[in-house]
Amino acid sequence: MKSDSAARKMRAFRRIFLLLAITVWLEIAAQPAHSATATGGCSASVESRQLDYWLGEWSVANPGSSVGGTSRISLSLDKCLFVERWGNGKGHAGENVLAYSSDDKTWRALFADNEGRVHIFTDGTVTSGSAEFHGPSRGPDGESFLNRVKIVRVSADKVQQIWEKSTDNGATWKVVFSGEYSRKTQ
Repeated sequence: MKSDSAARKMRAFRRIFLLLAITVWLEIAAQPAHSATATGGCSASVESRQLDYWLGEWSVANPGSSVGGTSRISLSLDKCLFVERWGNGKGHAGENVLAYSSDDKTWRALFADNEGRVHIFTDGTVTSGSAEFHGPSRGPDGESFLNRVKIVRVSADKVQQIWEKSTDNGATWKVVFSGEYSRKTQ
């Protein structure tokens, strides 16, 4: 009799296990498929990789300056965030972060320096060789202006960055920074 009872318990256990396995399988099968971006992250996203030409160590030449700057662009957060750490060679330094938002399909950026300036770029367009970011700012006296930063691949070892400001809502632009990035050789 004990053996008959043990056999019934074993059959019940198998049925419960089988029902549980089927339930879990149905739950998994009912979940929506993830896109390549969700499963592969930013490293698999074509949009997120469009600024890769800018990665590396750079010397930065500014027209009219005898002191050269440096820049290092790297990736962070599982290759989702581009981080630039720069210095102008005279004590002025900053960090910039740029990323593609898969939620609303646009690029965003934040530029900050050791003099207390912070600029947020809410609208960016990047292709595989050219980037342009736009964002509003206020000056030290409360005046409003627009920023526009362009990062353009000139060649495999040269990139140009141009920062412009507009005080007339984008009708005219004034260049406030122009730098030629030359890739450092190792």
